[in-house]
Amino acid sequence: EVPDVCVVNTCSVTDAADHKDRQTINQLHRKYPNAIIIVTGCYAQLQPQQIAQIEGVNYVLGQEEKYSITQLVDELCDSLENGVPPTGRPTGYSLEAQKIRVANIREVEEFHGVHSADDRTRCFIKVQDGCNYFCTYCTIPYARGKSRNPKIEDVVKDAQEALNQGAKELIITGVNIGDFGRSTGESFIELLRALDALEVESRDKRVEIRDERDYRVRISSCEPNLLTDEIIDFVAQSKHFAPHFHIPLQSGSNEVLKIMKRRYTRELFAERVRRIKELMPHAFIGVDCMVGVRGETEEHWEDYLAFIKGLDVSQLHVFTYSERANTKMLEMDLYVVPKKERQRRSKILHEVSEEKTKAFYEKHAGKKAVVLWEAKKEGDQMSGFTENYIKVYGPYNKAKINTFEEIML
Repeated sequence: EVPDVCVVNTCSVTDAADHKDRQTINQLHRKYPNAIIIVTGCYAQLQPQQIAQIEGVNYVLGQEEKYSITQLVDELCDSLENGVPPTGRPTGYSLEAQKIRVANIREVEEFHGVHSADDRTRCFIKVQDGCNYFCTYCTIPYARGKSRNPKIEDVVKDAQEALNQGAKELIITGVNIGDFGRSTGESFIELLRALDALEVESRDKRVEIRDERDYRVRISSCEPNLLTDEIIDFVAQSKHFAPHFHIPLQSGSNEVLKIMKRRYTRELFAERVRRIKELMPHAFIGVDCMVGVRGETEEHWEDYLAFIKGLDVSQLHVFTYSERANTKMLEMDLYVVPKKERQRRSKILHEVSEEKTKAFYEKHAGKKAVVLWEAKKEGDQMSGFTENYIKVYGPYNKAKINTFEEIML
């Protein structure tokens, strides 16, 4: 069908993300020239005037205002019923004066909870939003506001509902989830304990071999200074938490970490990895890495690369630095890494990542693991992930969808 309204929820973590946002908006306007286009998300929060000037954009809503999209659509429907035709240009709408609706996100106190199902097998549950860290390269505090979260009882309610609807894997997400509890006087470890004690209404008996745990939980990205020994120890002995960690490093040079205003040293990071592997040798560890930030000299880069190569981690998520307006790094008198050199360093880290992932997979070949089968059919195959995030394939069997099965890797 031809839509009356298109909503674009944007990202703005890099220049490339902004570019893709603009591409999407332009493509929608060309494809549906008479549709009303509403743009929201991080890019909308940071650059509302810039977006408002893009041809075809009717409304720009900030992060807080995006939760009133349905109300706006209702208002637009009322306008249409009063004889105002939908158009790519909002001339004639009584709402035109309010085309840009973007509040100061740093003043927002309210947390908007959300959970979304992915193929019925997984459910992503947002437990935290915003960030108070103000790293020198990052715009997230300006795009997402200050750190805030719901009460544990509210998260548990969402998680329980997801399980009751058939989800077998919960993924807890947020901007800085280790900071959970700041606005409610609770703690992240208390949340983890509560999520480890959920109940499942009924067991799935469609396959003979299955994992009796009924569900599992994954923790998304957690800052190394907030990933405490207590949390690592808890995951190691928990009933439901997967041995899977994603830890932002950003740089393996202590000097660059100081420039970035990160809250840890590479020695602390290495200790976190060591402790995880000591307690859970089979754990998957993903690492966020940034290359080419201002101040990252060739000497810093070589030091960084050597450190990364020596870490017992499973995969690198590599970001190439791009200058972001209103960040402190742009105010600092630092060495500027040429863009071609940034790309070269990124390519090297991608190669290191491939080597580490391959080695991780080979290390687990021939070992037992529990896979959660997913619905997607790929030819005559189906796929799923083990508890330690190894993707496996097997003959398609509809009865196995959304069930646990113990297999040999």
